[in-house]
Amino acid sequence: MGGTGFIGSHIVQKGIDSGLEVTSLSLTKNPNKDKVISIQADLSDCVSLHSILSNESYDFVIHCGGYIDHSLFENGGQKVISDHLTSLFGLVSALDRSKLKKFLYLGSSDEYGNSPSPQKETFRENPISPYSFAKASASHFLQMLWRTEKFPASVARLFLTYGPGQDDKRFLPQIIKGCLKDTVFPSSLGEQSRDFCYISDTVEGCFKILETNDANGEIFNIASGEKITIRQIIEKVVSIIGKGKPVFGKVPYRVGENMKLFADIAKAKRILSWEPKVSLEDGLKKTIHYYENV
Repeated sequence: MGGTGFIGSHIVQKGIDSGLEVTSLSLTKNPNKDKVISIQADLSDCVSLHSILSNESYDFVIHCGGYIDHSLFENGGQKVISDHLTSLFGLVSALDRSKLKKFLYLGSSDEYGNSPSPQKETFRENPISPYSFAKASASHFLQMLWRTEKFPASVARLFLTYGPGQDDKRFLPQIIKGCLKDTVFPSSLGEQSRDFCYISDTVEGCFKILETNDANGEIFNIASGEKITIRQIIEKVVSIIGKGKPVFGKVPYRVGENMKLFADIAKAKRILSWEPKVSLEDGLKKTIHYYENV
């Protein structure tokens, strides 16, 4: 689900490279039309979704559909909740469970809200927006299904995944493109600590969850496990490219923003035998190379 998005498209490619029969469900047709079964559908249309999926069966389902929107409840947040949570109810109801081995949901570090760092899966979620509330509620819903119905669900709680093909509106692509053009661009003071994980490591973590029986009903932080400030990562991009003129302090911090959001990944290491392999330096160079050539 969400097979044409940034993370979804990399997951689809990993499935193809692994020799799997891959089905991609998305609002738009998957460009790998010769290598995947592409289904065009809207997850929020439960009736249509049921008619499409009721006669299909899958061994593994990865739900990476959705979008990031930090709108307040009174400013459109109710739709954000519906799009992320109600659509999940519809999807689970439409799936044939008879052959389903694993259902993986991609959660968000935003579920932790202002919890102290490094954030651990045992922390009580503390959402600070309708978006993070919907993500946290989805995690609890799927864990409930595992406890009560043995629905084989797991959650990969992602921090800041980055890499080639990410939406130009996201933080790193904007910084990289601004530096490549050697433009003056505004930034916050950049004191926030964050956790950046390269896309191939994120995808590998997701596939490890699919392969691990002990992952059923569990939530896993999928991240680098290393902190870096926003200012430091901007300065790294400027240093690698050799140009760019960030102006720190011109953009205010988001209301309620957690200033220290980075993961404890001990659980993923222990249960999944997974840990990230791509260093931040190498990941940034690969990502910059991509944007130099698009």
